[in-house]
Amino acid sequence: MGRPIIGITMGDAAGVGPEIIVKALSVSTVYATSRPLVIGDAARLRKAAGIVGADVEVRVTDAPEKAAFTHGVIDCVDLDCIPDDLLFGRLSPVAGEGAYRFIERAVSLAVDNRIDAICTAPLNKEALHAAGHRYPGHTELLATLTGTEEVSMMLSAPKLRVIHVTTHIGLVDAVERIDDGLVERTVRRGHATLVKAGIAEPVIAVCGINPHAGENGLFGRGEEEDKIVPAIERLRAEGIDAHGPLPADTVFFRAVRGDFDLVVAMYHDQGHGPVKVLGLEAGVNITVGLPVIRTSVDHGTAFDIAGTGRADHASMLEAIRQAVELAPDRERDNRRS
Repeated sequence: MGRPIIGITMGDAAGVGPEIIVKALSVSTVYATSRPLVIGDAARLRKAAGIVGADVEVRVTDAPEKAAFTHGVIDCVDLDCIPDDLLFGRLSPVAGEGAYRFIERAVSLAVDNRIDAICTAPLNKEALHAAGHRYPGHTELLATLTGTEEVSMMLSAPKLRVIHVTTHIGLVDAVERIDDGLVERTVRRGHATLVKAGIAEPVIAVCGINPHAGENGLFGRGEEEDKIVPAIERLRAEGIDAHGPLPADTVFFRAVRGDFDLVVAMYHDQGHGPVKVLGLEAGVNITVGLPVIRTSVDHGTAFDIAGTGRADHASMLEAIRQAVELAPDRERDNRRS
């Protein structure tokens, strides 16, 4: 199998994205398994290389097919949209516009099969909004750019994977939005992703909504019976090994222990909290349901340390690794090299 081309978007140029990209692409083993291509701003990457003390060349290319993909050379599709005097660690609509344009170009390349997967550095939602792009985050932006009606957010950390039925909405709205159809579709997307990643028969835990998963009607208003149980019954009838609804206060421990390959969380904090307790530096965000592969670091722009060289690139390395793992298996080198 050839090394997949991974399009790495630079994210918000005022955040830690440029630094963690340069640090990650200074690791020689990245090039043993992938062909990384940054979609961003070449001058900003050079500035980041100086900040982190990386001995790398940033080489501009206008097409993936012309890139060198050699350790020591960072290939960059340069959109040349970040001014040299943009301050690190400061909210900027210019950086928000840049982050949008980087994603837009990456999606275009992925849809045209010129790159095999997208790996995103963090953007800043306020900066994105200030630039006129009103999206809650990467997930919703990618869904719009690819014309995808419904996607799911999956977080992956060592020993734990979590997929969310709802994400960037308030808790009251989340409970109202959840229904058995949405639960079923979310489980199916997670199941398909794990099968593609090589887990032939995933064991999936589905969280309840209320404390103790409702405890047979003691808590809540019957949400588990109405919104979750019918979905699990249909999935199990088709041979998908889904279990639940299970109490969220114990299911993540059981998953880390090895009982489950995937946990289905009903709302944002129910799933995010356990993953982030395991370590922000090791978490990866995967958008499930898109026509293209997308992984991301599971941390923000870290404006408080941006431009200092202190940002940890472990999550970026893991996001690249998982992009490689999920990328289509095809004879890439024969087709492109």
